[in-house]
Amino acid sequence: MSNGVGAADQNRTGTRGRRTVPASAAVLAGGASRRMGRDKSLLRLGHQPLIERVLDRLALVSDDLLVVTNAPEKYAWLAGRVRFVPDPVGPGKGPLAGIAGALRAARHDRVIVVATDMPFLNAELLRHLVALCDGADVVVPVIRPGRPETLHAVYHRRCLPFVEDALAAGQYRVVAFFPRVRVREVPGDDVRRFDPEFRSFWNANTPQEWQEALRLAQELEE
Repeated sequence: MSNGVGAADQNRTGTRGRRTVPASAAVLAGGASRRMGRDKSLLRLGHQPLIERVLDRLALVSDDLLVVTNAPEKYAWLAGRVRFVPDPVGPGKGPLAGIAGALRAARHDRVIVVATDMPFLNAELLRHLVALCDGADVVVPVIRPGRPETLHAVYHRRCLPFVEDALAAGQYRVVAFFPRVRVREVPGDDVRRFDPEFRSFWNANTPQEWQEALRLAQELEE
């Protein structure tokens, strides 16, 4: 896969050079994309679908790439580059079910989890989050007080039984199991050292936000 990033963009987005860390990386691709009106993961940003751009960023960090989806046929061209993992609960249960699937399938104890609609991931920031994992079960940025970035976080396999308990109890918010594990919050000031404008957490939920993503990508790659 190409890295999907122009040379001038690489320093600003933390994508220069491949240096893997001991962590798997999972893209949650099971969302319904209702507000977008079409499948976000297949929207093209530059020369490639969005999901491939996200995977290219993750490939700079991890040697074990996962796509959590119950429709792997949509991503047939990725076969051999990634492993497809089914959502173990089924549709409609939200990203916590996808996290469970990723933790079950991962080859490493730690799993970087991101959403499929995050085109500006920063490899250096992701490496930093993994480096903070010692003594923690979850490492999660918190840019705004009380709002952890749960779909740009690192989860240890130790979380799996607590995630499964939450799902069995019908508690589908990602943070439902947090009180039962050790959570390390990464404040905005720490994140800013790697991603000053917090672009890593920018996602596209509507056609208007997608147009802004296209504009920003063009600006970064000039």
